[in-house]
Amino acid sequence: LRVLFRPDLLPPRRYVADHTGPSDWVRTNEQQSEWEAMLLQADVLWDLPKGSRPILDLCPNLKWVQTTSAGVGPQVKELELDRPDVIVTTASGVHAGPLTEFVFAVLLFHTKQFANLQQWQRVKTWTRFCSGELRDQTLVIVGPGRIGSEVARIANAFGMNVIAVGTRPEVARDRNPDFSEFVTRDGLEMSLARADAVVLCCPITPETAGMIGRRQIASMKAGVVLINIARGAVVDEEAMIEALESGAIAFAGLDVFQTEPLPLDSPLWSMPNVIVNPHSASTVVSENRRVTDIFLANMERFLDGRIDEMTPVLDKSRGY
Repeated sequence: LRVLFRPDLLPPRRYVADHTGPSDWVRTNEQQSEWEAMLLQADVLWDLPKGSRPILDLCPNLKWVQTTSAGVGPQVKELELDRPDVIVTTASGVHAGPLTEFVFAVLLFHTKQFANLQQWQRVKTWTRFCSGELRDQTLVIVGPGRIGSEVARIANAFGMNVIAVGTRPEVARDRNPDFSEFVTRDGLEMSLARADAVVLCCPITPETAGMIGRRQIASMKAGVVLINIARGAVVDEEAMIEALESGAIAFAGLDVFQTEPLPLDSPLWSMPNVIVNPHSASTVVSENRRVTDIFLANMERFLDGRIDEMTPVLDKSRGY
């Protein structure tokens, strides 16, 4: 196996586990020529090259791509890799733990009134109060995949009632018995009406884009907590902001947004009932090691011809 690695031709790393680099970074003409000469030799790619040009124009011998994230369906389609002769394996499952921790950090921050505690501590005020608890609350998880299943497992440890909303009930039930109920997307609004908290962790597809619109937000129980760790395009952001301003949505923990970086004039920046995370809830120092483990296991299978054992493989028809 011949490995080609040229860090000088890659975007500078901004933080540990940064796989994209600065958005305004570009190669010089000379660097681009060297980069394309390398890609011309590739049978395997570690991650998707930055750019919009079809990869197979640059890598005519390409057989397999290992990506460093899970939600790569739209990018794979854009780069015209949605064809059967190129395997795409993802990092699906690697981010389930960190994202679940973010979900419960948000829920506990709100339920235990940490913002008030911090304020009272700053002004040295001893104020007795009564907080809520997660036990017996109803949590609706939209997208019961690997992330949703891990969220459900921890929710059960807190004694929450978990409703999963997805497309394949038989798969979800087999994968995780921690779902108290499972409904298809036809039952989304009825489930939202029962929710004390909603976690969005579904992939972005033509079916999920705009899925949480004005009508769905209006169907939510007053005082609901909304957590979006899916993609910004899943939610009607304007309708969500209105609901946050009115208090219909009591609190939101947002890792993703319709426009990223979040524009400076967005009201979300200054809303006291919103936590803005710059699409970093899944990014932890152990991420690279875990993705590397997936890649090495898949590499052994690939070289041995055990293609059917490679995992997790992107379902290009579903986009995830």
